[in-house]
Amino acid sequence: MTSPDGVDVDVDFTADGREIFDLWRLGRYARSLPSRAVPPADALRSAVEGLPDLLTEVRPGWFTVSRPPRHR
Repeated sequence: MTSPDGVDVDVDFTADGREIFDLWRLGRYARSLPSRAVPPADALRSAVEGLPDLLTEVRPGWFTVSRPPRHR
């Protein structure tokens, strides 16, 4: 998807319908922002891995937003 101001958002989906992304897609998103500041791949990986409460690695190199625990 591309917003009217040119910001690119690209995700894939798991079999159960969760949105997932990889570092390539994250870099593509960063390049589409007005600032176009794209950190090196190792910095992107460190940033993503530094958010364990927010993101879950669903398969090597692919991440999704962590789901909050269900309350019963």
